[in-house]
Amino acid sequence: MVQILFVCLGNICRSPMAEAVMRRKVQEAGLAERIKVDSAGTGNWHTGKPPHEGTRGILKRHGVDDSGIRARQVREDDFHEFAYIIAMDDSNVVNLGRFAPKEHRSEVKKLLDFVPKHLGGDVPDPYYTGNFEEVYDMVNEGCERLLAYIREKEGL
Repeated sequence: MVQILFVCLGNICRSPMAEAVMRRKVQEAGLAERIKVDSAGTGNWHTGKPPHEGTRGILKRHGVDDSGIRARQVREDDFHEFAYIIAMDDSNVVNLGRFAPKEHRSEVKKLLDFVPKHLGGDVPDPYYTGNFEEVYDMVNEGCERLLAYIREKEGL
């Protein structure tokens, strides 16, 4: 099974949005038995909480189910379990270094590394900007392109 972990700061806005969007894309592609999707934050402030109301609202507007998603913090074990750890911004990548064991198999990238028009960019944090629609559009395209990358790389 291919496992993907989306990571942001608190795991209540961007990474749970990506988790929910990718779950839907995986389901629609008929790959639910082959790909597992999860999310986590580099901070622990929101552990156990559901996604932010803005995230839940935008997902609902787009018909994306977020049931069962609860915030958690990244763990060292994640680097052994997940083949792909996908961060939302540069600071998340830096912070992931605190959790990463010396040797691991995870491919750590930013979500927008897969989107040519945003290559190398950061997904802005709507917790601060309030722009959940813009973030949803970026996450949706990023997940689409990430899934295509994984399907090709993993032969799915």
